[in-house]
Amino acid sequence: MERHGGGISRRRVLWGAGAAVALTALAQPTRTAAITRGAAAVPGECGRRADLAERAIVTRHVRSLWGLPQRQLGTLVWPASLTDQSFGRWCYWWQAHLVDCAVDAAHRARTPERVDRVVALARGIRTRNVTGWTNRYYDDMAWLLIALERARRLLDVRFDDALADLRSAVVDGWNPVLGAVPWRSGDDFYNTPAIGPTGIALARLGDLPRAVRLAEFLHTRLRDAASGLVLDGVHEPGGSMDRTVHTYCQGVAIGLDTELFLRTGEPVYRERARELVRAVAELLTDNGVISGATDDDSGLFMGILARYLTETALALGDTTAAGIVQASARAAWAHRAEVDGLPLFGADWSRPVALPAALSRLGDSAAEPPQDLSIQLSAWMLLEADCRLTAAGF
Repeated sequence: MERHGGGISRRRVLWGAGAAVALTALAQPTRTAAITRGAAAVPGECGRRADLAERAIVTRHVRSLWGLPQRQLGTLVWPASLTDQSFGRWCYWWQAHLVDCAVDAAHRARTPERVDRVVALARGIRTRNVTGWTNRYYDDMAWLLIALERARRLLDVRFDDALADLRSAVVDGWNPVLGAVPWRSGDDFYNTPAIGPTGIALARLGDLPRAVRLAEFLHTRLRDAASGLVLDGVHEPGGSMDRTVHTYCQGVAIGLDTELFLRTGEPVYRERARELVRAVAELLTDNGVISGATDDDSGLFMGILARYLTETALALGDTTAAGIVQASARAAWAHRAEVDGLPLFGADWSRPVALPAALSRLGDSAAEPPQDLSIQLSAWMLLEADCRLTAAGF
């Protein structure tokens, strides 16, 4: 799934130099062992649940990049084929969210190992991206900007060269007539997945004039008057709309309005954020739980919405936003499976994780069908968000 609503995911077709690297020391595809259902969450254990979600991803997905020191990335699926273990497939924005989740964990409970992981993952992105920190996709670069700005602000982990390069790249894509950035360089598609995180990043970096214009573009061009939800994007100058509604589009729009309210004090941004939270609660939840996705790129959509609902709950005292996150966290945990004592989450938090009747075979190893990193990151993001709300007294 492309993030603008059609076609095949970039991560299925973006192959890089890593595909040609023969790593003789690679382990064989992971074997899975005892698979059990998870019991309902015990109240007050949000930190333990987030720790286990982190440990599951670190154990199953995080590996050294090409055997290089202090460079790590996450394999895109688990169990991982030899191609995936060598990072022959490349998905920049998933890795940016892996960094952001690693920042969450290190900020919640700082340890040298967690801080080192943030550094190694960021270095891994730079190395695997080959040509530098930037690429031609403005949404990708905005997500990494957000993660590295948070690493600097919350952990004093500094990648100042990366922040400068990425900020320059997104500003170079700025269309002053529209007051927006496109999905990618040279494209005519101006979509929420690029505009929202770019606005959040620029607001946090102090570029309020551009952040304000990006928020206005979302509000005036991409918000659906009937539902109150934010649509995917528009082709300019023709005006052809993609009216797809994604959960994460609501998240970044809520997040941007929240950032602007915090920095300007203008009540219009607070009201926009609250109105969109209400629309999400009414239209994009199932018994209070964020609507499920599928796999691939969409696996990240729910977690991104949860992250920015949490920002709004904390900044504005929005109990509706907090309630959605907390209900989603309870459901995701209650409906998890466990593999070798670690959680395995599904793409729909309101339903039990579907386990195969029989194990399929990958190479010479018995394993269940691969699980996308995106889905597991979404749940880790959610559980870290739940911890922040609990710590704040929600």
